[in-house]
Amino acid sequence: MNELAQITGGSIDGSSQSSVPTGLFGRARTLAMLAVSLSVLMALLDYAIANVALPDIAQDLHASSSASIWVVNAYQLASLVSLLPLAALGGRVGFSRMCQFGIILFMVASVLCAMATTLPALAAARVLQGIGGSCILSVNIALVRYIYPHAEIGKGIGLNGVVVAIGVALGPTAAAAILTVASWPWLFWINLPLGAAALFMAFTALPVTPRADTRPDLVGSLLCMLAFGALVMGGDGLAHHSGKALSCTLIGVGLISGMLLMRRESGQPQPILPVDMLAKPDFGIAFVTGFCGFVASNFYIVSMPFMLHDVLDMGAAATGLLITPWPIGIMFAAPLVRRLSDTVSAGVLSSIGLLLTATGFFLLWSMPAHPAAFEVVWRTWVAGFGFGLFQPPNNRAMMVSASHARAGGASGMVQVARQAGQTCGATGVAAFFSLFGEGAAVKCLLTATCIAVFAALLSSSRLLVGGRSDGKA
Repeated sequence: MNELAQITGGSIDGSSQSSVPTGLFGRARTLAMLAVSLSVLMALLDYAIANVALPDIAQDLHASSSASIWVVNAYQLASLVSLLPLAALGGRVGFSRMCQFGIILFMVASVLCAMATTLPALAAARVLQGIGGSCILSVNIALVRYIYPHAEIGKGIGLNGVVVAIGVALGPTAAAAILTVASWPWLFWINLPLGAAALFMAFTALPVTPRADTRPDLVGSLLCMLAFGALVMGGDGLAHHSGKALSCTLIGVGLISGMLLMRRESGQPQPILPVDMLAKPDFGIAFVTGFCGFVASNFYIVSMPFMLHDVLDMGAAATGLLITPWPIGIMFAAPLVRRLSDTVSAGVLSSIGLLLTATGFFLLWSMPAHPAAFEVVWRTWVAGFGFGLFQPPNNRAMMVSASHARAGGASGMVQVARQAGQTCGATGVAAFFSLFGEGAAVKCLLTATCIAVFAALLSSSRLLVGGRSDGKA
C-alpha cells in the first residue's frame, strides 16, 4: 500500500520490536483513521442511543419498564465480556479483519433489532450488536498503533478519544432527533448507511497487520466471559438489593473462573487475560488509573441528570443541555493533548487532567442551592476538559509499553479499563440511590471527586516508578 520503515526498541515482554512498520503517511493515514473513526463512532452511538427510546420500546413491545432496561444491559454486558477474547482473536486473524467482521456483524444485528417484535428478540439482537461493537472496539487502538509512527501514537490516540467523546455525546441527541420524526426501529435502521461507509473504508484503507500463529483458546475464552459476566451481574444484583444469595454466588463463580483462567494461561505468550502486563508497573498503573478515571466519570454521568432534575428542579431539555459541556470540554482538550501527549509524560498530563476533572466535580458538588445555568455549564466544561486531557496520554502509556506482538491484548485492556470502570461506576450509583435515596446524587458527585483525586495521585506515582514509565523515547 505504501512504503513502511522499520523501528527497534524494547517492549513490556522483553521482545524486540524490529521489523515492525512505523505507520502510514499522508493520504493513506488519513483514510485509515477515517475508517477507524467511522467504525468506532457507529459502535459508540448505539452504546447509548437506545436509552432515550426505552419508554416507547416498552410500550410497543408490551414489556415492563424494568424489563426494557435489558435493551441497554444486553448490549453493554455482551460488549464487556467479549472484549478480551475478541482482542486475542484479533491478534490471530488480523486487526483489520476483526474490525471488518465487527462492522458486518453490527449491521446484521441492527437489522434484527429493527425487525424485532418481542423484547427477548430485541435483547438477543442487542447481544449480537454488543459483540459486533466489541469486535471493533477491542482492536481500534491496536490499529492506531499500526497507522501512526511510534513517535506520533499520541496524536492518533488523541483523535480516537475525540471520536469516542463525539459518539457518547451524540447518542442521546441523535436518538431524540430520530424519534421526533420516526419510530424507534429507525434508531437501528440508521446504522446501515453509516455501517456501509465504515465497511467500505475498512476494506479499502485499513493497513494489513501481522497475525499470530497461535491457536484460539476456546476454553480460556469461555472462562474469561464467565468471569466478567458473573462478576458484573453479581455486583449489579447486590447494588439493587435483589437476590443477595444469587448475587454472592455469581461473584464467587466469577472469581473462581478468573483464577482458573489465570492458572490455565500462566506462561502462555498470548494470554487472553494479560496478567503479565498488569504485573509491570508502567502498564499496571496506567490500567488502574484508567479504570478509576472511568469509575469517577460514570459516578458523575449517571448521577448528574438526577442532580439537575430532582435536586435543582430543571426540566428534561435543560438537563440534557447542561450535561453537553462535558463532551465539549473533552473535544476542546483534543488539540492540546494531541500536541503534547507524544512529548510530555503521561504521569504529568494525565495527573493534571484528573485533578482538573476532580476540581470540576467538586465545584459542581459545592454549587449554591439555585445556580444559574452558566454556573453549571462552566463547571461541567472544566471537568470534561480535564477528562479529555487525562485519557489519551494514559491510553498511549498502555499501548507503547506493550510490544507489537501484544498490541491486541493491550488494546483490549484499554477498552476493559473503560467499560469495567463505567460499569462499576453505574453500579456504585445504583447502590448509592438504594442506600441514600433523594440525597444520593449529591453524595455521588463528592464520591466522583474523591475517586478522581485518587486516580490523579496514582497517575503521578508513575513519575517515581522507573523514572520514565510511559514509553517516551
